[in-house]
Amino acid sequence: MMFQSKQRGTALEYASANLPGPQQCSLEELRNAVADLLYAVSGAFQEKPKEAYGYVLHAAELLRTAPASAVASLYEIQSPAPPRGGLAPWMVCKVSTYIETHLGATISSADLARLAQQSVYHFSRAFRESFHEPPHKYVMRRRVERAQGLMLQTSLPLAQIAVDCGLADQAHFNKAFRRFVGQSPGAWRRARTALPS
Repeated sequence: MMFQSKQRGTALEYASANLPGPQQCSLEELRNAVADLLYAVSGAFQEKPKEAYGYVLHAAELLRTAPASAVASLYEIQSPAPPRGGLAPWMVCKVSTYIETHLGATISSADLARLAQQSVYHFSRAFRESFHEPPHKYVMRRRVERAQGLMLQTSLPLAQIAVDCGLADQAHFNKAFRRFVGQSPGAWRRARTALPS
């Protein structure tokens, strides 16, 4: 199955014929199918797995959080306007890209509000409407997800992964990881790296 993007000369060929086309399902089903495909493909990269994993997760996250109109334009589908009160599509893209590229550093709501050219108060409300959670919680969840990728792709110690993902120390990492995943990072990693007997 082939989807032609609007940029001249670029095409993405998908091996799976099960990926639905825009006329076969709702836009939401299509977005979820593409996001699931990107998550599955992330495990197949052999060269530069850390970078590939990050890019694929970012693409999947954008597909899940981008307004329907941004995805619909690729398929020339008429889409309803984004819900009132949320961030504009350009703000969603700019803010999510900034978060992904700065997960290892301090990210404040004031920094994100400046990117969106809004006050912190209005930005926080609009961010919650667009991303379905407050900015701090979203950033922490993305840090934990990045840590999960590093834990699977590398043998770095948990303390180093914590620092690389912008968490203060391993204790902070353990607390955040347990809150989002439901178990300690060590137990989670062991369960996924243990060799089958």
